[in-house]
Amino acid sequence: MIRKLFILLVLILANYFLSAQNRIKDNNTIAWVGIFTTTKFNDKWSWHAEFQCRRVDGIKTPQQNLFRTGINYQPNKKILFRVGYANAETFPYGEYPLNSMGKKYSDNRAFEMISVTDKINHIDITNRVMLEQRFVGKYSSAALTKEDDFSFVNRIRYMFRMQLPLQKKVTLTHAPYLAMYDEIFIGFGKNVGENIFDQNRIGILFGYKFNDLIKIEGGYLSQIVQLGREVDNKNVFQYNDGVMLNTILAF
Repeated sequence: MIRKLFILLVLILANYFLSAQNRIKDNNTIAWVGIFTTTKFNDKWSWHAEFQCRRVDGIKTPQQNLFRTGINYQPNKKILFRVGYANAETFPYGEYPLNSMGKKYSDNRAFEMISVTDKINHIDITNRVMLEQRFVGKYSSAALTKEDDFSFVNRIRYMFRMQLPLQKKVTLTHAPYLAMYDEIFIGFGKNVGENIFDQNRIGILFGYKFNDLIKIEGGYLSQIVQLGREVDNKNVFQYNDGVMLNTILAF
């Protein structure tokens, strides 16, 4: 099932890359900082919480603030289920803001996630699928300072990640590693506009595990975002490149 979904998403992504001649490009430099925590209740149940501060134009301009929380159920070491809630506040940035009126807007989401992790030799392989039910804020007039309506949108996300240790002897502490991932976002449902392809993210990160309680990851991030509307009868794509720094805590 996951393999078929992966092939479908790759074909959709390839179609959008091949149609590049009919698009407007908006290039931005980004910097994302996040903290991710997991609090265990027992061997199977735990609580997840995270906050991400995302900036653009280096760190001068806010791009998005994201809070996400959820309950994890892990029947074994390879499979993890999560259900929860997320709130994102997205600000106007770039030459073509995501909101057509150039205003910030909120995005409230319920989500369901499954993550499957396996190992090939010393390489950790993770496949993650997430479904989101989003209530995206809208303005009926440019004179308003707060959203007066919300649009319901579904979105599916698929992430493939590889993690490679950078030392011959794998230890539980003081372990450097290299992580690479790609995540594609696909919108679906009646309220989806131009952006059936919503976005794609590619990350190349250097990580360091200090112990079982704390890890830090930092590196390069490339984000491609398609706006949900056309400008001059052309699709608008943001090409956002920059750095990411994450702190991962386990209690």
